[in-house]
Amino acid sequence: MNIEDIREYCLTKRAVSEDFPFDEETLTFKVLGKIFLITSLDSIELSINLKCDPDKAIDLRENHACVKPGYHMNKKHWNTVDINGELSDRLIYELIDHSYDLVVKGLPKSKQAEL
Repeated sequence: MNIEDIREYCLTKRAVSEDFPFDEETLTFKVLGKIFLITSLDSIELSINLKCDPDKAIDLRENHACVKPGYHMNKKHWNTVDINGELSDRLIYELIDHSYDLVVKGLPKSKQAEL
């Protein structure tokens, strides 16, 4: 899996946009203006930050060395996932879906209705 696979997958979701709000290397994917995935394009190894349910985040970190507390994020609610082959593509896509769903769930009802 590479950044283009992740990008294409994220952009298939409803109301998703991509941008570089912080600098020219930090790519974000947002649903209705709220971030659900962040990645750095200048890193040697690809990793992504994803929102995650706190209990699920702990379980993932305990069972997968490539899943760590979110780098520069709220460590209770975000994970950094190294895309190094340890996790299957299917599981990575499931984690992206989970992050997207959590962000949508946190949106105001009026915004959720837009979806």
